[in-house]
Amino acid sequence: MRAIIIDDERLARKELTSLLQDYPEVEIIGEAVNADEAYEMINENSPDLLFLDIQMPGKTGFELLEMLDSVPAVIFTTAYDEYALKAFEVNALDYLLKPIQPERLKEGIEKVNTLVKNNKKTEKDSKTPKLGLRDQVFVKDGDKCWFVRLSEIRLFESDGNYIKVYFGTNRPMIHKSLNALDEKLNDRDFFRASRKHIINLSWLETIEPWFNGGLMVKLKQGERVEVSRRQAAKFKEIMSL
Repeated sequence: MRAIIIDDERLARKELTSLLQDYPEVEIIGEAVNADEAYEMINENSPDLLFLDIQMPGKTGFELLEMLDSVPAVIFTTAYDEYALKAFEVNALDYLLKPIQPERLKEGIEKVNTLVKNNKKTEKDSKTPKLGLRDQVFVKDGDKCWFVRLSEIRLFESDGNYIKVYFGTNRPMIHKSLNALDEKLNDRDFFRASRKHIINLSWLETIEPWFNGGLMVKLKQGERVEVSRRQAAKFKEIMSL
């Protein structure tokens, strides 16, 4: 399991490195002192796990996660317990309060081991530069944050300079263009239905002819999305209609 430690405090990094010597399955492949340095390191090395401080000079740990296209497993490490509730709201694997207690670290590592082993089984020989259903993304809207598997997101809807993300009963807005998002999603799992919508093909329920040569698709949660005439032929080819 390849891990990166992200913390602006040298002593904190040193302490965690020392504690992790008891876990030979965890390979520390790098250390970063701020979000920008961590961003480059993550993109270059594709780690399985981040030990992530929240409060750092410049960007916070949460802001770093917003910068990433796909997010690995995360264990937050911080001296500020006021962030505990927020961390659990984003479904982090664990939250370790400094100074880190060995027994709490053990609990966190056990959670990550289970997750990473499961991911390795399904991702073997299926690496792709674009994001697919198994990838995890970080979504932040105001004070609310989520780690979400792309398999759980059924629809992306453009709304001005924002995108509305549909998963569960949630509809957070993220500041990103649909064109930029479309370039990062693989076309085996996601389809650009129109200028306004990208749909997750695994959430399709019904398809019916629509006006002017277009199609109307219904998703399993009830949303109805029109496939434009321009995209209808491509959609029929993909779905073998």
